Amino acid sequence: MEMVDAVDGYKFADESTSDVRVCFRRTGGRGEQPERFPCHSSVLSNRSKYFADLLGQQSDARSGGSNNCIEVQCPRAEYDHYVKLLKFMYLSRDSIEDAITSVKSALGVLRAATSLKSEFVAETCIGYLESASWEEKEEEEILQFAQTLAPEAAAPLLARLQAPSANAVKTVFISAVRFAASMETSAAPLFDDIKTAAQEQIDFMLHDGDDPAIVMMDEDVRSVLREGLTKLLSTLRTGLDLLASEFDKLPEQAEQRIVRSLVDIDWITTVLTKTELMNEFVSGWLEISDHVVSVVQNDKYSSGLWAVKTKLIEVTGKALDAVGYGSVILPSTSRAHLVKTWLPYIRTTKRFLDAKAKDEAFPQMDAGLCQNIESAIVSLILALPSGDQSDILSDWMQKADQFRYPDLTEAFEMWCYRSKTAIRRLNGAVDKGSNPISL
Repeated sequence: MEMVDAVDGYKFADESTSDVRVCFRRTGGRGEQPERFPCHSSVLSNRSKYFADLLGQQSDARSGGSNNCIEVQCPRAEYDHYVKLLKFMYLSRDSIEDAITSVKSALGVLRAATSLKSEFVAETCIGYLESASWEEKEEEEILQFAQTLAPEAAAPLLARLQAPSANAVKTVFISAVRFAASMETSAAPLFDDIKTAAQEQIDFMLHDGDDPAIVMMDEDVRSVLREGLTKLLSTLRTGLDLLASEFDKLPEQAEQRIVRSLVDIDWITTVLTKTELMNEFVSGWLEISDHVVSVVQNDKYSSGLWAVKTKLIEVTGKALDAVGYGSVILPSTSRAHLVKTWLPYIRTTKRFLDAKAKDEAFPQMDAGLCQNIESAIVSLILALPSGDQSDILSDWMQKADQFRYPDLTEAFEMWCYRSKTAIRRLNGAVDKGSNPISL
């Protein structure tokens, strides 16, 4: 490092004007010969309280003897940082900042400066660290070292590491939701990367694993999530209404627009699950289901829109799962409508996709997803009134030779068992002269 600054007219390692030498003896070393650095007592005293106190106790240092040597113990691993500290004592603040090449270097010099009580260099290193970006490992080291500093010295380093207030977190979260749901911005593909990043961080803020969620649920948060869901469902419906005209001109772009809309809806279902608002999604999805199915099953798209059709099954699976396993409670009429609307669509689409399994141009449903949807449908059917179960199972058996998915054998077996039990119960009530219960 070239020394361009001078303190009191002196430059580091200038033999001609040096009145003291500094020797760093490495502790835990391997017997290395210590190196002596020509220095100036006035500079050392001005920039380091450690040297000022030491030189003040040595009368020979004040006499200016050129052979005077100060020996300093330093950890072997920190040797280079101590040497760099010595050089920095001869530089201005701006020159020190220019000479620091990394967070690691700044932190090393800061440790040395703290040990030798060089407040000037320490403050400069802290200023550099405060403005630099940190990697995760560096952040942990800085946090650990900052805890050894005086509160006023550590404050700049700890400022970015302090937990934000609950209100600040909520403000950021709400802003992120509004952006992720395109509530205040264009839904153009130009913003897809930023929107995806916002969605990922919203999921992270609500993480329900070992780490606690950092955003607290209140009515403001729930309200913006409801608004976001409404916006996304409305965007899907608008896209479907415009699909016919757009598909004729630019079919691929028209399809991708609907796919992006469904991807956003799929994302918000994950958020709504974590915030116990899935009932909002299921209700909204039920409202538009008939319209969605009628559009995508139009003869115009009989040989296309397969990315849309596949994604629709995935999104609908979230509703089936929530209702089928009791996370969302709906009246039996709504549950029956959900099954009767989507079951024919799912089995028809799945049959076609299976027939094109070897064609890479066609999307395929994940095996785990298929199993989850099938299980949810079975569970949902078994919770319906027996009359609705009979209708669904009759239709399934009539078409079982055409559609192998979903397999409703389990639901059929349970229906048979329950039917026999119900008839036996009814006959028993009649034999005993009781008023029979209408089943």
